[in-house]
This record gives sequence, structure tokens and C-alpha cells, in this order.
Amino acid sequence: MTCGNLLHKRTASIVHLMFFLIPVRRQGLHRIDEDVNDNIPEGFERNPPFIFFQSRSSHRWKSWIQTDERLFPPVVMTASHSDSLVVLFGATAGAYGAKLGSDERELILLVWQVVDLPSKKVGTLHKSLVKADNLELSDQCREVSGLTPEGLGKAEPLDRVLQQFIQLVSSDLKVFGRNSYTLCCDGQLLIRQVLHPETSKKNFLLSDCFYSFYDLRKEFHTCYPSSAAVKDLTTKSMAEYLGLGTDEAEEDFGVWQVKTMVAIIFTMLSENCDHIFTDPETVKYKYETGPCSKSETVDSETVIRARGLPWQSSDQDIARFFKGLNIAKGGVALCLNAQGRRNGEALVRFVSSEQRDLALERHKHHMGSRYIEVYKATGEEFLKIAGGTSNEVAQFLSKENQVIIRMRGLPFTATQEDVLGFLGPECPVTGGKEGLLFVKYPDGRPTGDAFVLFSCEEYAQNALKKHKEILGKRYIELFRSTAAEVQQVLNRYMSTPLIPTLPAPIIPVIPPPYTIATGSIRDCVRLRGLPYTAGIDDILDFMGDATADIKPHGVHMVLNQQGRPSGDAFIQMKSADKAFIVAQKCHKKMMKDRYVEVFQCSGEEMNFVLMGGTLNRSGLSPPPCLSPPAYAAFQTAAVIPAEAALYQPQALLPTARTPQASAAAPPAVTYYPAQAAQLYMNYTAYYPSPPVSPTTVGYIAAPPGAVAAAATATHTPLLPQPGALVRMQGLPYNTGMKEILSFFQGYQLHADSILMLYNFSGQPSGDALVTFPSLDLAKKAVAEKNGQLLGGCCVELFLV
Repeated sequence: MTCGNLLHKRTASIVHLMFFLIPVRRQGLHRIDEDVNDNIPEGFERNPPFIFFQSRSSHRWKSWIQTDERLFPPVVMTASHSDSLVVLFGATAGAYGAKLGSDERELILLVWQVVDLPSKKVGTLHKSLVKADNLELSDQCREVSGLTPEGLGKAEPLDRVLQQFIQLVSSDLKVFGRNSYTLCCDGQLLIRQVLHPETSKKNFLLSDCFYSFYDLRKEFHTCYPSSAAVKDLTTKSMAEYLGLGTDEAEEDFGVWQVKTMVAIIFTMLSENCDHIFTDPETVKYKYETGPCSKSETVDSETVIRARGLPWQSSDQDIARFFKGLNIAKGGVALCLNAQGRRNGEALVRFVSSEQRDLALERHKHHMGSRYIEVYKATGEEFLKIAGGTSNEVAQFLSKENQVIIRMRGLPFTATQEDVLGFLGPECPVTGGKEGLLFVKYPDGRPTGDAFVLFSCEEYAQNALKKHKEILGKRYIELFRSTAAEVQQVLNRYMSTPLIPTLPAPIIPVIPPPYTIATGSIRDCVRLRGLPYTAGIDDILDFMGDATADIKPHGVHMVLNQQGRPSGDAFIQMKSADKAFIVAQKCHKKMMKDRYVEVFQCSGEEMNFVLMGGTLNRSGLSPPPCLSPPAYAAFQTAAVIPAEAALYQPQALLPTARTPQASAAAPPAVTYYPAQAAQLYMNYTAYYPSPPVSPTTVGYIAAPPGAVAAAATATHTPLLPQPGALVRMQGLPYNTGMKEILSFFQGYQLHADSILMLYNFSGQPSGDALVTFPSLDLAKKAVAEKNGQLLGGCCVELFLV
């Protein structure tokens, strides 16, 4: 049957689209069938063009009107890309229109109809409700669709509805003798922002037909260039442009949209326009890895920054988060911190600005239980992270469609044969030794890292099962990696400063005015199992009224070797009774999404843990490599380790430098022996609250060779300086004062405001402390500069 101009209303001739509904066995699914020529009332022609309608509530024909060929010229078909189109419309339980899919709400409705292009006929119109996991509907959804949770509760889930979709489309195609079709939708959102993300989260595969579709808005604009911009077009505006009827009130929700899209298509195919559907939109089946050269030109309108990623997420996980959008080859670049570990951020490059704009709509969508922030980024930032120039790296990454695994913690003496033997025959490396890439320092020394190529997912999974197995005398970490991470790690380790950074002036360490207790009185509590994002304020809120009983500077966060929160904290209370009450009241109380264990302990036990020991049910275990007698020989409560400042800034117990304190300080400065200090600070670090400015505390920011000289030197006390302190983390190892001053240009800083930190070997640690003239300026700097690139590295800023 020929389909003329649908829903067209004119004064001289009114045309109704006549269908009748036949309920199908599955609840929520309806067929709307137009093959009713045998039931045409007497006196009407059986030859097309006719359009018929029958209401769902009655079997009486409402009206019969023959179409006027003057209003609807005969359709002239030409060759097209596909034999048939399937016009598809969908709605979710949340936002509608331009915001469809932006709120992660589930699909609740699908309406579709086959359009056979060669015969100029339409098939059965189907409408199917979809049972969502969450049946709560937004106000906009209720108002626009008229659907209710009760009705949706009786429908089939999405996977069953999609199976029915494939079966019914195939059945309709057989009627026309066709076997190929392409979807046609009003815009990109239904396919890219709803169907692909939702099915990916629910772990079932979409049929191949959902990876290719026509965007009716783009096709319309191609056919009618003088119409509105593609982004401003809607089904209603396209119908109005063509003079078609736009009264949605006469039809069920979704039915009007599909009928109108069919009418638009047939008008576009008429001899007046003679449009040909030849260039469908495509959705990539999978993300393709590949290298990126620094000489490439990357359009800033195609790049985003994703923040808040789980540290173990891979490029494939990120590609899955953006499922439905086309990421450029090698377009996922995971950002690393100064220690070469992932910092929870990634730069993603898409194939076009249109895809990038759709990606921005996924701001605060979820990856597992975490929401991911999505922001605009620049092509320059992407190249600094993902770009590389090393021929060795380019050759390593030249093999396409490989799975990359990163190995960390290798013995420095490990050879290629050792690594291949460790992996074994169950996970063969692509190309043998050519599939291994050891990461080295500029002088050729190994870093303990390596990258390995595997030809398939199975081999990579076998390799990952060896995570934390032993090679030599060390356990090896294995995890997924990316081409961009290979480039970034090599760039970081191979970069060396042309002019070594000069050490900062040595600042003496003076005895602190407050100390960590070492007695056996159980006036402290230990908090275990804290969320890693918990700060001092969170702990104080957790303590409630008991915060009034905390000693000044009595909250101590325990950090791990990387300077990150370990999940533990110690609190000094004013008395043992207060500590007992807190332990009883707060034990297993919830903080955020985790319950926290609270135990009463003594100052001596707390001191042992803070300096690297462990506290367990069997008693105290001293810090590794240090016997209990030697450990007890040092009066840790009286002084601060001289080399502590060479570690993370939080790893210090800073002392506010006041004129009174300076005057009371003894002329001789006491230090730990260098070896003992290293043993203490290499394992567990701590910091008190509140932290203070680096220019007013006893930070030592010099290589170890300067410590001995400092021990015999006399120092002029420093007066406190006003302002606020910001910690920089993730700096390139070749960063100097000049680069930091340039980074903070316009913030009224000078060289004396910056304190560079070094590790125990005298090398830059990748951290720096910066004192700003005022708290407002410091906050502004953190807000504007956090996450920006400095020398190819993503720099993190924190108010201290």
C-alpha cells in the first residue's frame, strides 16, 4: 500500500492515517497494522494512495478520505544505500528532547515502523513499553508521555524488547521481500546516548543494526539547506517547514513522532527533492589503540578531560564509559602523577566536535558507583600527555590491536628472558623479546617498570592472573595499560633537566612546642577503615561532641609510602576516660559509605605506628629493618627527623616558628642519624592538624649531603610570614623555580615563596610548597590551576 503525506491537514482536503491495533501476547507491545484493504467501506477505491486509521478503543472506522494527488505528488524512487529504513523513536524515564540521555535514566518506550523504499510502502507500526529497573518517572516524562509506573511494571525488560524488535522487523521485511535495512532516528541521542550506554551497563550486546543509522535531521538539512541548523531541528520543526500537520494531541506518545518522521521521509523522496540516503552514521564497535606523535595536530574541540576515574581503570574501561561515541584511534590518555601512578584523570580525544559535545553531556555519569566529571580540554594538553617522539616507543606501539600490560616492581637485574619466563607459555608475548619494553632512566639504569604486548584478550587475562607473584625476591604488579601511558611514562623518566635545580636554603629543625606522647596511658584512639577521601573536617564531624576533648594538634592522619591516606588516623584525647568513651560510642559508626573501627590505645602504641610499626591484636611490631632496642634508643618525641622534609609535605610534623619559640630554642640543633631517619620515614608518614606554612616550619629541603653540614651550623631564626600554603604534586622532575613562577604568573609570587622538595637520594620528589600572599589568592590559584599541565605533567594543587 502506498503511503502518501501523513497527518496532512488542509482546508480543501483532510487526510487521516488509518490503522488498527492488534494486541500481541507480550504485555506492553502493540501492532498497528495498515493492511486493511479488505475492510474498506463500499464506495471507496481499493487502489492507493489511501491512508487509514482505526482507534484502539473502537472497531468502528472513524473516517475515510481519499488522498488528493495535487497535494501529494507521486513518489519517484531512486537507488539508495539500503532497501528499507526502520524509523525508530524512544523515550526514557527522565529528560526528553535535547537532554535525552543526559541524566542516565533508562529507556521506557520504543516505537518503530519499516519503510520499504523501492515499493514506497510502510509496514506495521509497533509500540512497545520497556520495564526499567527504576520505575520512578520524572515530572517531564509523566507530562509528555502519559505513562505510569504501574503500566511500565507489566512490560518486558529491555533485552526482551530488543529481541522482539529484531524478530518483528525481520517479519515485516519478509512481507516486502527485503533482507536489509538501516535505522533512521530523529537525531543522535537515542542511539548514542541511550541505547549503547544502557546496554553496556547491563552487559548485553546490541545487534549489528544499532551500529549504523541515519540521522533524519542531517539528511533533512542536506535536502533543504535553507532550513534551520541541524542542532536546532526537531521532528515538529521539520514537519512545519514542509507544511505537514503537527497536532500531537491526536496520537499516542511516540506514534505521532514515528508517523511524522515517515511523512518527512516520503516528502524528501519525492521528485521535488529526490533525496538519496547514502551516508549513514556509524558507531564504533570497539576502541582502537595506537600511538600518537607530538607532531600531530589535535583539534581542541575534540578533547575532554575525565576526572574521578578509579585508579585501576584502563583505556577500555574509559571507552566503555563513553560507549556509543566514537573515540579517535589511540584517543585515551591516562594521566600519571609524579610517582608514575594514575591520578584518576584521563584526556580523551573524539573523532569530531559533535562527538565531544555529546561526551560533555555525560558529566557526572557513573562508572560503577563513582561519578565521573567531564570537562573540556585542549589539543595541546592531549599531546603533552599522549604524544611521543621516541623511535623505540613508536616501534613498540606500531603493532596494532595489541593488549598492553604494564609490569611494575621488577628487580633491577631482571632480563628479557626473566620476564618471558615469569609470564610463561600460557601468555605468550607478541614477537617474543620485541614485545617487551623496559623503562629506564636517561643514564640507562632500570626503573623496575616494563610494558608487554599480547595479541589477544585471553593472553592478557592469563598475565593479569600473575599479579603479585614473585620474580627473584620481589612481587610483581601487573595491570592494564595504554599506548598513551607508555608514551607518558617514557617521557617522564627520560626527561632530564639541562641545568640541575639548585637546592633550597637549609632551614633548621627546632624542638617542637608540642609532642607526640610516648607514655603507656591509654588516652589515644585509633581510627581504622577511613574513606581515602576523608579529611580532618570529616574526622571532626565523625567525632561529634567528642571533638571538644581532643588535645590541640591531636589529629594525626597516617599516610602510606606514596604520601596518600592509608585509611588510618590517630587522635590524642585529653584523658584515658575520654578515649574510652569515644571508642565505645564511635566504633563501627558510618563515615560516608564506610564503617570505621575505633580502638583505644596509648601514646606509645600510636607513636610506634606513626613511625612505621604495626599495631595488632598480638601487640606491637617495630618498623621494618629496625630492632626494638635500636628503635627505642631514639627519643622520637623530642625532635623531628632531619630528612623528613625530603618526603611528602604531609609526612612532616611541622613546627610553627614564632619569635618566642625561636628565642627559646637551644643553639645546637639535634638530628637523627641519616640511616635511622630513612628507616623511619620510608614506611609510614604522618602529619598533624592544622598544617602551617613552609617558611614558618622546620622543613629541610636539601639533598642528604647537606644534612651533616647543617648539624654543625648555626641558623638565624625566621620570622613567620603571613599568607596561605599550597602543595603542588605531580611536577616533572626537571621543574625549577622559573617554571613554577611562570605557571603561577599573575599571582604575586617570588622565588622565596617556593620550596622544592627532594627524596632521600637527593633527587626532586615532584612536589613543591608555595606560599601565597593571601588565602584568597591561594584559593583562586587552586580553583584555576588545579589539573593543568606543567612540562607535560598534570599538576595537582591542594590547600594545606
